[in-house]
Amino acid sequence: MEQLFILVFLVGSALFSSVKIVNEKNEYLVERLGSYNKKLSPGLNFVIPFLDNVVYKDTIRDKILDVPPQSCITKDNVAITVDAVVYWRIVDMVKAYYKIENLQSGMENLVLTQIRAEIGKLELDETFVARSEINSVLLRELDIATDPWGVKVLRVELKDITPSPAVQQSMEQQMAAERKKRASILNSEGERDSAINSAKGSAEAKILEAESMKKASIMEAEARKQQQILQAQATAEALQIIVDQVKNDPQAQTALQFLLTQQYLEMGKVIGSSDSSKVMFIDPNNILSTLNGISSIIDNDNQLTKFSAPIIKENKSS
Repeated sequence: MEQLFILVFLVGSALFSSVKIVNEKNEYLVERLGSYNKKLSPGLNFVIPFLDNVVYKDTIRDKILDVPPQSCITKDNVAITVDAVVYWRIVDMVKAYYKIENLQSGMENLVLTQIRAEIGKLELDETFVARSEINSVLLRELDIATDPWGVKVLRVELKDITPSPAVQQSMEQQMAAERKKRASILNSEGERDSAINSAKGSAEAKILEAESMKKASIMEAEARKQQQILQAQATAEALQIIVDQVKNDPQAQTALQFLLTQQYLEMGKVIGSSDSSKVMFIDPNNILSTLNGISSIIDNDNQLTKFSAPIIKENKSS
């Protein structure tokens, strides 16, 4: 009875051990008598007890490799600290187990080596602006290097690039100096633009003032011209009236002659009041002839054409 119980126990244990249930997105590797036999897919699988042995279990889902901060040297010999994150997946479970002894450790060391190599090709300033290019290069190089291991590298991202404290201080001083330089340039450009605008405004103001003065002068000249024309017309009309009045009136002619003679005498007094010496000739007979010739100074349109005055000669001696 005891032997039967032992036999049933052994058979049950063998049957239980022969059944392997693999979860979704997982794979098992099975060896038979020490050599690779098969790969178990997700679901219900059977193996031969005591002959088959599951040697490796892993998932084929995407994995994350968080690379700790590592010290790197740039092309211009500046020490910086870089950390990264790598997204990868096992695509061939057999290669992942048999091609490398420790896949996780191999991945970490390979990523660190590639990061240091790529950072060493760049200067410090380039590492900050070329992060996407570095990620692309790392992705390509790591994917090629891990292909023999049955691994597919999906994405590589540099998380932080941190210079040493001394380098950070120098960079801050450089940035402060650059900001001051830009501020000085902007201030000088502002002052230049202000001076240009002021000069343009002054020039435009002078031009406007000159144009205004020009227009005012033209208008003033036109006004004087119109005034002179009106005065000439009024004088012509007055002379015409006088001529009409004295033409047939001897007494009026005598009175007019007296007035003209008086005017000439007054003008002589004005001329004689100056310091220079003069000789003035007055022909009384010419006064009457002037009266008779007044009618000739008015044309048919009542416009002034010429004037015949008594002869007054002045001899100035210094």
